[in-house]
Amino acid sequence: MRRRKERGSTDLRNKKRMLVFLVCFFLTTVALIIRLGYIQLIKGNEYKKAAMENWARDITISAKRGTIYDSRGKKLAVSVNSNTVTCFPADVKKGSKLIEAESSSSKGGFITSILRGINKSFFNQEESSNKEEVAKNIKTPEQIAESLASILEMNYDEILKKITSNTSYVILKKWITDEQAAQIREAELSGINIIEDNKRVYPYGSFAPYVLGFTNVDQDGLYGVEATYNEYLTGIPGRMVVNTDANGRELPFGYNEYYESQDGLGVVLTIDEVIQHFAESAAEKVKSDYNAKRATIVVMDPNNGDVLALASKPDYDPNDPKIPTDKDLQEQWKSLSGKELQESWFDMWRNPAVNDIYEPGSTFKLLTVATALEENAATLESTYFCDGYVKQIPGENIKCWRYYNPHGKQTLSEALQHSCNDALAQIGLDIGKDPFYKYLRSFGLEEVSGIKLNGEAPGLVKHPENMKDVDVVTQAFGQGVTLTPIQLVTAVSALSNGGNLLEPRIVKQLIDEDGNVVENFDTVVRRKVVSEQTSKTMLQLMRESAEAGTKQAYRMGYRIGGKSGTAQKVINGTYPDGKFISSFVGVAPVDDPKAVVLVMVDEPDRNIGYYGSIVAGPVAADLLENIMKYYDVEPVYTEEELSGVDAQTVEVPNLLGLTIAEATKKLIKANLTSNITIEIEADKIVKSQFPKAGEKVVKNSVITLILN
Repeated sequence: MRRRKERGSTDLRNKKRMLVFLVCFFLTTVALIIRLGYIQLIKGNEYKKAAMENWARDITISAKRGTIYDSRGKKLAVSVNSNTVTCFPADVKKGSKLIEAESSSSKGGFITSILRGINKSFFNQEESSNKEEVAKNIKTPEQIAESLASILEMNYDEILKKITSNTSYVILKKWITDEQAAQIREAELSGINIIEDNKRVYPYGSFAPYVLGFTNVDQDGLYGVEATYNEYLTGIPGRMVVNTDANGRELPFGYNEYYESQDGLGVVLTIDEVIQHFAESAAEKVKSDYNAKRATIVVMDPNNGDVLALASKPDYDPNDPKIPTDKDLQEQWKSLSGKELQESWFDMWRNPAVNDIYEPGSTFKLLTVATALEENAATLESTYFCDGYVKQIPGENIKCWRYYNPHGKQTLSEALQHSCNDALAQIGLDIGKDPFYKYLRSFGLEEVSGIKLNGEAPGLVKHPENMKDVDVVTQAFGQGVTLTPIQLVTAVSALSNGGNLLEPRIVKQLIDEDGNVVENFDTVVRRKVVSEQTSKTMLQLMRESAEAGTKQAYRMGYRIGGKSGTAQKVINGTYPDGKFISSFVGVAPVDDPKAVVLVMVDEPDRNIGYYGSIVAGPVAADLLENIMKYYDVEPVYTEEELSGVDAQTVEVPNLLGLTIAEATKKLIKANLTSNITIEIEADKIVKSQFPKAGEKVVKNSVITLILN
């Protein structure tokens, strides 16, 4: 009886254990099913993505950067096809392991030999032979580094370090030659790939660098239009997806995918390549003639705000932006420390026409007179008396530049011609500080002009509550107020086009690779600043100022108007002796303005000359004359001018088909010169010229030559 009870008790315990086991098993199964469902349904996409990333390698294929054109379709910045050497270190390291594995397998025992025999009998023997042949061709990392060092002309240790690093992907060298690429492909180096790449090239070298800017090695725009229109120029990169094993090594029979890149859009500038050449040559010449620190020239179409040229010397070549074109600067930089050199680069890359503010001096008097006319604080009949000193401000020693020989009584036009500080001081006081400040703001002096170039600086003007009478007086003749060259050109353009302040335009279109227009950038009128009548009066006053005042800006038949300026340079809030900015702002022709030009010469050698009328005036006049000829603007002569025209003109010879050397000799013989100011090969052929052969031009005129 007791045994039966003990047996029953044991069975019950076993059943309980079995039940507990089954419950645990059931719960574990349910938990595993839930976990599996969680992995498959909830986390499935995430794990799938992670797995794909482990099984594949992404290689970025650079998109070809869009071309930058001048306004007439000349290519100023292009991307050319190139090759870049890349490396997957895992594949390089695999070479050593395969060599070791092959060596080990050849020493295998009896079973290994049997298995190798079965493999040859029942499987594709040719494929096996091919694999053995491939294994024989695999090189060690040291051998690969040695081959690459020889082909790429690089340091062996540097290459070995890169190809054996723990990174998944490394670029060994960008933009190699086609011959180097062919040698690497022929060498069949495991883990080493040649991929398509693009290199940014500027065909004209140091041409308009402050407009174009440049890119870094990754083809991202850093300065100029390359930076401000980077999103349009960049395009969409392509991809090459390569199947890999768990260690990141490429699978020999994996599935690879290639996604083609999409090229960037082309950018059409407002810059005219011919006018830009005129400006570059003029800036280089005036800087050299007057041993100046810098020369900056801006040319604008006053009717639509198009920047036709923007040049500043010294400059740099965008193809190699860390080296200045100025030989003296190159020598100076050799002794600089790393930090000093970097600061010098940034200083060189600054766009003086857009980034730098300065006191404009007497060129600013145009805005003062326009404000007085608009506010009825002056008329053409107004008269002013100059006794050499500004006596309206007690306690201040302000004098006219010609205090030693005062101008005496003069009209408004004569005051502008004489650039009389005494008269302008009175005009400023007649305007009053509140209206004066209102118009200075209206001319855009406290805001950026809106030109699409990076780093633009706003001008500085005192607010009325902080403006004393002495500030009104000094600002009236261009001292104590600062602006950028582009702001002054924009303001004078408003005086020339009927009174509309325009936003300077540097890009007018975006186009695709087939030349179709994707987007137009229209002219933007910011505001009306003066009336059409005031604009007409100012053009008349500017012509009288250029012909009777500056005199050096007079060019027979081309109706040039403008104003010169000679301003003491401000450095750290003071006016050091002997430091000047000489400038001239001009417009032509005054009866139908087509171009406004500003020439600004920074720190000309005062022993040679520093007055704006002497230094900058002739440069601006020559430039305007060349532009008018380029535009086929017919000169209009007075009767007095007609009598001397024939004696001063020569006939342009036919230069087509001649070498540049032959053409130059022919031009010199005809008392003419060419626009070629850089060293070129003497056998380059002239394929077109402007003006055309047979046309009459003034002696010493510049003939534009286009070479093959």
